[in-house]
Amino acid sequence: MVASKLIQRLMHFYWRFSRPMTLGVRALVVDGEQRILLVRHTYVAGWYLPGGGVETGETLEQALAKELREEANLFFEKTPALIGIYRNIKASRRDHVVLYHVKEWRQPEMPKPNSEIAECAWFALDDLPEGITAGTLRRIGEVLNGKLLDAYW
Repeated sequence: MVASKLIQRLMHFYWRFSRPMTLGVRALVVDGEQRILLVRHTYVAGWYLPGGGVETGETLEQALAKELREEANLFFEKTPALIGIYRNIKASRRDHVVLYHVKEWRQPEMPKPNSEIAECAWFALDDLPEGITAGTLRRIGEVLNGKLLDAYW
């Protein structure tokens, strides 16, 4: 019995460090004019849905709230709707992204560029920016146009 628990703990330790998984959150935020909120980072090319990594000790919603505040000065007022969980093999073999649809929110003002976010802007669906990522386009289509969810980001 004691040996079994020790083996179980050792296996847990081994799997935790030999096969770590990364987890991120992103938000699809649409305003009253049917515009999409997108961000452009300073460290990678393209336009993305706002979001970022989930840190140890954070819930998914806490991570989403933090990322929206930091990247877009945006605060959700009601629990966002969970859309799906995606495997993001472009980031790594072990990365997953959780997507939320934020329907009720407030944004006191647009954020100023900083060391992480070069630009934050609202875009009409028929005027999305050049450089928008393929994953971002797929998520917009799935949520707003009823396309079938793809398991991969």
